[in-house]
Amino acid sequence: MTTNGFGNDCLADVRVLDMTQFEAGPSCTETLAWLGAEVVKVENPKGGDPGRALGGAAGVDDPYFLNFNANKKSIAVNLKDPRGLQLVKDLATKADVMVENFAPGAIERLGLGAGVIRALNPSIIYCQVKGFGEGSPYEKNLAFDMIAQACSGIMSTTGERDGRPLKPGPSLGDTGTGMLLAISILGALFRRVRTGQGEHLQVAMQDAMLHYMRIAFSYQARTGKAAPRAADSSVSGGNPPMGTFPCKGGGPNDYVYIYTSRANPEHWRRLLAVIGREDLIGDPRYDSPSARSERPGEVNDMIAAWTRRHDKHEAMDIIGAAGIPAGAVLDTLELHNDPTFEQRGIMQTIDHPAAGPFKMVGWPVRFSGRPPPVHPAPLLGADTDEVLAHWLGLPAEAVSGLRSDTIIG
Repeated sequence: MTTNGFGNDCLADVRVLDMTQFEAGPSCTETLAWLGAEVVKVENPKGGDPGRALGGAAGVDDPYFLNFNANKKSIAVNLKDPRGLQLVKDLATKADVMVENFAPGAIERLGLGAGVIRALNPSIIYCQVKGFGEGSPYEKNLAFDMIAQACSGIMSTTGERDGRPLKPGPSLGDTGTGMLLAISILGALFRRVRTGQGEHLQVAMQDAMLHYMRIAFSYQARTGKAAPRAADSSVSGGNPPMGTFPCKGGGPNDYVYIYTSRANPEHWRRLLAVIGREDLIGDPRYDSPSARSERPGEVNDMIAAWTRRHDKHEAMDIIGAAGIPAGAVLDTLELHNDPTFEQRGIMQTIDHPAAGPFKMVGWPVRFSGRPPPVHPAPLLGADTDEVLAHWLGLPAEAVSGLRSDTIIG
């Protein structure tokens, strides 16, 4: 593969056997594909990854599937037939990485567990994503993103201070877990270059989410109490003004987030100048974080009186230009329609053979100024013939026979 400097040749010649579905596993393997690995997704000929049909139009893969399976190939194999199972074992002998996120125990019952595959290919990086870890009292339980968030402390720290626990919008339990696994795979591959050593990587979604809760655990260690819900503030604590402030327009997301750091007293003084209250600079009632914490209502009211006279974009522009951290609360449609993301390659428009043009978020890290290019998610089984020929050397007549016997689709 010719080096193009865009990152999609970093994992050239790395083969990934992708036996994942929904999001946690696919987000991991999609990352490897964006970095140049040849990722072959093994799917059931009758429907494939369930994510393909999540509310989408008949015969057209759902946007959910398109977002998590870009840059991959698809092979449709009947795993209920011994010959189909043997095909997957043969593919595993040619793979550098295998990733699965079946229900607990399912991959072992199929005969494709770590012991079997690593015996066939000792240098393979064999990876598993589950809801709960080995040794957990819940290791046999099924889990999705929101279950991992509930069981990891994330929901306990999300929501209004006196309200019920809430699930954050991002799918941290799924994609967050996938990213940690992808990083670990890269580490295992790097070591394998030196030693030839394979690996068995296991990550539980609940365990992975603890990684994202380290600030909350720091609070708990410091206070001896469970980290609380912090509304629009921070679990680690803060001082007013810190949070969302209403802006002109009055819509559900017409807010700007303003943050004045305890570590930088200039934030507060600059903000007073922005809102025209220079008279309060040096006033002992407000000059220190502790003093402002004693009268949060007064502080927040004077900031809100200013933000209500500006829309959220104006507020962000003015406050940010003054050297104060601030951010407009942007919804997904606003972000989708912002041309700068596409200009920078952070969002890219693909031309899917069935869904047509589709704008999606790609990999955010730039390589020599540009993120890796995004290619459409594959149609079910679209690459079956190519993969069997390229990986296993099967002649066309053998592939045709497998199709006639419904071993492949």
